[in-house]
Amino acid sequence: MSQLKSVQEKLRLIRTLRLLKKTYTYEELSRITGLPITVLNRYVRGKVLPSTERTRELLELLSPYINIEEEVRKRIKFDERGFFDNMPVLSDTALMSIIAEEVAGKYADENVDKILTAATDGIPLAVHIAKELNVDVVYAKKKKEVGVEKFYEVSYVPSASGSVTTLYLPHWALKKGERVLIVDDVIRSGETQKALLEMCRQAGAKAVGMFFLVSVGDVIESLKKEYSIPVESLIRLM
Repeated sequence: MSQLKSVQEKLRLIRTLRLLKKTYTYEELSRITGLPITVLNRYVRGKVLPSTERTRELLELLSPYINIEEEVRKRIKFDERGFFDNMPVLSDTALMSIIAEEVAGKYADENVDKILTAATDGIPLAVHIAKELNVDVVYAKKKKEVGVEKFYEVSYVPSASGSVTTLYLPHWALKKGERVLIVDDVIRSGETQKALLEMCRQAGAKAVGMFFLVSVGDVIESLKKEYSIPVESLIRLM
């Protein structure tokens, strides 16, 4: 194992422990791992890194206690009208890092050059995934920024809105031939994501996949039928 791979595994263990610490006490984690509370505390705080062998043992031991889908679902908050708030997910850096690791692992062989999303809620997820893949992240906005001369520009009508929305992405953000992974926190109707795909087409870039934390209804299945690229979400809400 390379030194870099070893360090990445140790960091994954720390993220896992930090995530579990939000559900389990140190006493409970001590019983699960067989390690003293003081040692676990040092790991969680990042004061000490475990050995490579212990890291592997702990990751294998703790994996049954981590269910990413369940962690996301229990953080999503619904109001009395059925609308939901996923900020508790986006703000949980330990959880987001673990999700990003899983997504990055799926696209490790796709030679991704850029992560593309739409401002603003998709940015946290995009940044985490881009960091894991060691690539840049770019995002389309609903207004033109001063100082940018040329934009890719796509207009569409969001479902039931009755108004036109336009997304703008600077020309420098995407280059011909780049391989792009499109991500967002939530996908409902798919219009915004289709606009991002159109931007890739305009730039001559190739979309290699789409990933979302939450999908609503059957939109994922519709996109799969329309586009010949992998499209998936972590959880689906009806």
